[in-house]
Amino acid sequence: MTTVSERVAEVLAGQVDEVFALMGNGNAYFVDALARQSVRMHAMRHETATVAAADAYYRVSRRPAVATTTFGPGFTNTLTSLAEAAQANTPVLLVVGDAPSTGPRPWDVDQTAMAAAMGVNTFTVTGANAGQTALDAFHYAVTRRTAVVLAIPYDVAASPAADEGTLVPGPLPLATTTAAQASLDGVAKLLAQSERPLVLAGRGARCAAGELSQLADLVGALTASSAPARGTFAGRAYDLGVAGGFASEPSAALIKAADVVLVVGARLNQFTTSFGHAFGGAATVVQIDVAEAATSPLVDHFIQADAADAIPALVERFRSVAGEGKARQMPWGGSAEQAKDSTLQFDREPGDELAPDGRLDPRSLMRRLNTILPAQRQVVSDGGHFIGWANTYFELPSPDSITLVGTTYQSIGLGLPSAAGAAVARPERTTVVVTGDGGGLMGLPDLDTLVRVARSAIVLVFNDAAYGAEVHQYGSQGLDQEIMQIPQVDFAQVALGFGAKSAVIRTLDDLDQIQDWVDAGAEGTFVADLRVSQGIIAPYILEIIELTLKRPQPAGRSE
Repeated sequence: MTTVSERVAEVLAGQVDEVFALMGNGNAYFVDALARQSVRMHAMRHETATVAAADAYYRVSRRPAVATTTFGPGFTNTLTSLAEAAQANTPVLLVVGDAPSTGPRPWDVDQTAMAAAMGVNTFTVTGANAGQTALDAFHYAVTRRTAVVLAIPYDVAASPAADEGTLVPGPLPLATTTAAQASLDGVAKLLAQSERPLVLAGRGARCAAGELSQLADLVGALTASSAPARGTFAGRAYDLGVAGGFASEPSAALIKAADVVLVVGARLNQFTTSFGHAFGGAATVVQIDVAEAATSPLVDHFIQADAADAIPALVERFRSVAGEGKARQMPWGGSAEQAKDSTLQFDREPGDELAPDGRLDPRSLMRRLNTILPAQRQVVSDGGHFIGWANTYFELPSPDSITLVGTTYQSIGLGLPSAAGAAVARPERTTVVVTGDGGGLMGLPDLDTLVRVARSAIVLVFNDAAYGAEVHQYGSQGLDQEIMQIPQVDFAQVALGFGAKSAVIRTLDDLDQIQDWVDAGAEGTFVADLRVSQGIIAPYILEIIELTLKRPQPAGRSE
């Protein structure tokens, strides 16, 4: 007899290689069935980590993974990472136990309604359709690029599964429509006529990164990327690095000077557009994305298409329009020479050896770490003030070299859980985890997971003894800061208990301990407790503060 859990496990094992799991009453039979399948299971220490790790695994590898937890509190603990995956358009399948099919027990909650509130659909299996439902849920996640819940009712999990015969695969991914293909002709002409073209890539362009670089070379365009897509144009001579509030000042000036901006696979949020001010007022903005409509009022022309289809087609159309299939000379003139060799993106404040308060200056710290850490690196950055340092000062070797977690849903605490998924996805690289003391404490249980699964990882804890983003944004408005402060935590001591190597870094000379770890092969996990200053504020936060202080203050408040 094949049980429902065994049928679901069998079907999903044919679709994925990795499962991130935390077992409980609701998924015990499913986890047991998975143990007999050809998948690798990774035990997580908190339920939210199962989804976070599966999310990061996909962002790095572009291969979907399964997360699984029990029902009730196990499921509700996943909601933050589930919302992040859904809003970040990450195909994650969360398999959970659920209330019995006969009706809820006193302790059951409406998990389907909760998932729906996160923008996530639920597929519920029965004994008659367990295999097909599991396959449908997986294909829905992949084709819609979203998180999906697959629920196994408690009384169904160990019951017999019907023989369903041949299972029918789900629909194919979105193909570029005839209308979209025709629109590419106009884009090709627009690019051919432009004097200062810019190609801006987001995470959705990763599937066509090579073709997009080829297009930029043919057009004579400067390139830039959204923060999560840094590394897309690694090695290209005319790359401006990250766009928006994270851009260096000279890169931002050239981005603003562009007359035509081709945006591929980027949603143009507040970070990428500097709250709508990144592009010049006369710039024509073209967006190619799988979204149903333009995602920003800055967009002049929108084409719904997958970059994997649209960009190769656009390359051919540009060659036809430009004639002779040759790249034209860089039309930017002297500005292009200024941008050559991609050095402008690192034209930033070098910082001092120490900040005025005697703690580390994160700018000089990051510049030194960039030279110490292995070049073949992948960065996993938690949310917090410090995201202004990791994706601006680090050089990255290729697309998907940085995973910014929590930024879509504005969450912190997902860095350490996500790092485990990234380390599993790309074990040959050193996983560089960037977190704060606040988010680090939230995600601390899965430091254990990272230590177990990572061949090479270093955790950089930006320890400013505060929730830094809140201190800077709301302290600047005069709000009470006591609750925003965190008593100094010794992460180096904590890390030893998890089996990691560690050090407290108070000066730049202390970085020699990290250098020694790298020189010895960068094996295992190293936790660096970086005692950084609260007084050095990232430029993107200064931008937010400036905008906030321009808004009318609530009645009754004085400056």
